[in-house]
Amino acid sequence: MKMENHFTAVFEQDGPWWIGYVEELPGANTQGATLDEVRENLKEAVAMVLDANRALTEKELAGRSVIKEELVISAP
Repeated sequence: MKMENHFTAVFEQDGPWWIGYVEELPGANTQGATLDEVRENLKEAVAMVLDANRALTEKELAGRSVIKEELVISAP
């Protein structure tokens, strides 16, 4: 199932470099020489964190009887 996720990206210039992170997702951060580079890197970082979390959960739940379902949260 493909879900659309919305996160808040924060970008900060530090000297000649740009730093980016997602405030809702610890571990999703990156840096780059340009703002565009950091935006693209951050998308990859988010995908990697989500994939890693899913893989860890699958391993932890292996052989257990669980229910998994989509959770939709509306936030202002």
